[in-house]
This record gives sequence, structure tokens and C-alpha cells, in this order.
Amino acid sequence: KGRRCLSKRGDPEARRLMHNAAMSARRTAAWKGFYEALRARGLSTTEALVALARKLARVVFALLKNQSEYLPKGI
Repeated sequence: KGRRCLSKRGDPEARRLMHNAAMSARRTAAWKGFYEALRARGLSTTEALVALARKLARVVFALLKNQSEYLPKGI
């Protein structure tokens, strides 16, 4: 496999906010397992944070689209 490239396209402020959200989320019980599974697969810290940020963006979009409340697994 080749190296992964992180795109610099898009709004830098939105990217920064998503990165900060991922940094915070990786410490929560709901997202810690997902982040650590990515790291165990061999992803670097940055790559795992980008993947977590993308996952968070998809969850937020689905919540807004369906006008629903976030309920982490296990509740």
C-alpha cells in the first residue's frame, strides 16, 4: 500500500473545527474504541483523527437530516 495523502482542499476553518472535535471525541467512551481500532490497524495519529472527524461529520449530518437526537451505542 502507498502512503495516504491528506487533502488541503476545502474550508480551512471547518477542517480545523472538525479536527478539534475529533481530538476531543477520541477521549470519550463513545468514540475511544473506534479511534483505538484505527490506531491498531496501523494508522498514524493524524490519519486516525481525520477518519474520526469524517465519521463525526457523517453522524452530525444524519442527525440534522433526520432531526433526531444522538444516542451512543449501549444506551
